[in-house]
Amino acid sequence: MQSFIEQHPIRTKINVAWGEMDALQHVNNVVYFRYFETARIDFFTQLGFLKDLQATGVGPVISENNARYKRPVTFPDTVHVGVKISDIEQDRFMMHYTVFSESQDAVTTIGSSQVVMFNFKTGKKAQLNDELLTALKAHSSD
Repeated sequence: MQSFIEQHPIRTKINVAWGEMDALQHVNNVVYFRYFETARIDFFTQLGFLKDLQATGVGPVISENNARYKRPVTFPDTVHVGVKISDIEQDRFMMHYTVFSESQDAVTTIGSSQVVMFNFKTGKKAQLNDELLTALKAHSSD
């Protein structure tokens, strides 16, 4: 766990719920995208993305998601989702997620999302403002 913490200074703790398991008695594959979303919103909140969205109408949307399942997770467990950033451009960036299981003391899932900035007032792509661009670069793994 210590190595995971050192590699992922921004992470979100999530308790696994009984209802997230499927007929095969492990957390269903689609649940991981909710875990990613929870970590993503937590990350955005820490960087002020959501505050900026309210003020400007410009915010992040997901254009692509993917996940690689390495080990099944079961209830009860607590997972930690670490977030890293890469491939920063003027209007987009990649978010990388690493899911760590407390009960297994191991990484169980990795994933990523392509995030594109979007102006909800005009319905078109938008640029990252300088403040958000600087904040993303501070958390970049590039």
